[in-house]
Amino acid sequence: MAKRLLPHQPSFEGDAPGPDELDSPAIEAAALDIPPPEADKAMQKGVWERPSSSTETFKPLTDGSTVLRFDILLARIMPPDGEDVKIKRFVVYELTVSQDGATADTQPAKIERRYTDFRELYLGLKRQYPTELANKYFPAKVLMGNFKSELIGERSAAFEAFLTYVAGQTKLRDSEEFLRFLQHDELSRACQFLDERRNENAIPILENCFRLLNKIYMNRSRPVLLILCRLVAACTSSPVPHHAAERWALVALSRFETLCDIDLLPLYIPLLHTCAHLWWQRGQDQKPITDRLTDMSKQGINIANTESLMQAIHKIDPRTETI
Repeated sequence: MAKRLLPHQPSFEGDAPGPDELDSPAIEAAALDIPPPEADKAMQKGVWERPSSSTETFKPLTDGSTVLRFDILLARIMPPDGEDVKIKRFVVYELTVSQDGATADTQPAKIERRYTDFRELYLGLKRQYPTELANKYFPAKVLMGNFKSELIGERSAAFEAFLTYVAGQTKLRDSEEFLRFLQHDELSRACQFLDERRNENAIPILENCFRLLNKIYMNRSRPVLLILCRLVAACTSSPVPHHAAERWALVALSRFETLCDIDLLPLYIPLLHTCAHLWWQRGQDQKPITDRLTDMSKQGINIANTESLMQAIHKIDPRTETI
């Protein structure tokens, strides 16, 4: 278990080729054919679960603070045994991110990452911030035993400690490398769904991305507002708005109040127009939104709706989706 308090407050790189670089079925077969001890019997089904005895129980905080937790409680060997034997097997770690306070987090975010994803993050941060990563441990690659429960457990604990350290250091937390680790795979998949006009598949992914980033970054930070606007756009770009469109639109409007990041202000006008149209579709009073637009116009701000919210997002954070 690894954790840190909010608010924002020797390495083994394994140069020798490891299981992620080798394509030898003999090596993997040798690793899998070793008779498993009692603790590895569950691994015969290709699933590792952290023993309940080593899982820290929730402890409520009474001082108003919160704790950001990175937990890996589950890992799976992929592809499952008997499926697609031509694909080299690998371990997928299920990372759960939660923020506990007086009560336990009821909506933790979950993402899946491989060892290579964690290692890429570590090496990227070490190249850019060598001082901060000078004495931080990271598990080395191994030639055999890659699917042993003991190794998976050790790696899981090391990944948790590493992510907790990164999230606790402003430079590391705000780096492009960390943000990419947190959202790139999911965001790319969501954008592909949007490109295919399958918004109903993209929205749950974007919601999970928002919950994840909102636990790690400040409420009005660039990553949080960008994913929030992308979520609103996904909910409203179809002729019939998604049932969660109004809820996310209200969250976005409240987050943009008193926003100081000048780079994100170009999103605000398209967001207001999007919300005004949504309110009209739902038969709700648009006046508070139109009054806000009028006030901005009187201040000399151009409120002409010349681009969609997704187009405005794309200018700031280009992705693959059609705009």
